[in-house]
Amino acid sequence: MGVGQRLGAAALMTAGAVLLSSVGVTLSAGVAEAQAAVSAAPAVATRTEASRFVAPGKTLRLGAKGAPVKALQERLAELGYAPGRIDGRYGGATLTAIWAFQKVNGISPTSTVARRTWQALESPLAPKVLVPGGKPTRVEVNLATQVMVLYVDGAVRLISHTSSGSGIAYCETATWEGKTQRFCGDARTPTGDYKTTWRRDGWHKSYLGQLYNPIFFNGGIAFHGALSVPLAPASHGCVRLPMHVAEVLPGLLGTGVPVHVRGRFAR
Repeated sequence: MGVGQRLGAAALMTAGAVLLSSVGVTLSAGVAEAQAAVSAAPAVATRTEASRFVAPGKTLRLGAKGAPVKALQERLAELGYAPGRIDGRYGGATLTAIWAFQKVNGISPTSTVARRTWQALESPLAPKVLVPGGKPTRVEVNLATQVMVLYVDGAVRLISHTSSGSGIAYCETATWEGKTQRFCGDARTPTGDYKTTWRRDGWHKSYLGQLYNPIFFNGGIAFHGALSVPLAPASHGCVRLPMHVAEVLPGLLGTGVPVHVRGRFAR
């Protein structure tokens, strides 16, 4: 899709600032409500059900407030996306849900909710199934679109924007196990079939940085919350998630659940 090139550096910096201020620091205020919204959300609506939603049609931008924003948040939650606290305020959590929705529906991700996004919300597409015939409960990670989908009992339960391994070689010096060491790698998220293994609650320190609520599925590679989850792949190899998604995921995703990683991101 080449989304990184289409948006440009300025848009990414703006979105990153919003995510840091709206998601990373004020998590506790909306965690309970976000968890309740995700837990109570039904499976993704069918096209017949989708036709019942009538879009407000008003163009929305970051910082917008009011009834149209709340309608947007409620619709995203209904479809399996996690917009964060449903409060009628368009902040960083809602932005990442919009990005995920736009990518699934073939729309270049943007912070502006306009005609094309509203039309897609009225008649949404389901995420592309990467593993037809896969286990009813599983996770699929599409590296091409940078989207994660959690299926529970055969139904879509959660769809999230992600940022995976950048693919750029790195060498970093860090203090690990009491020693100053140098770590090098290619920052790649390998494709393949895995299963969730161990996890940690809260912030977990690794030799390459801090991971929030990590759920590991391939050695040291994990799903985890991060304060920066840009549109382009940017991690050392893990699958970064918005912080509010990382808050609720451990309650939805158990141990031993299949994880399928497919695709390739085109810059």
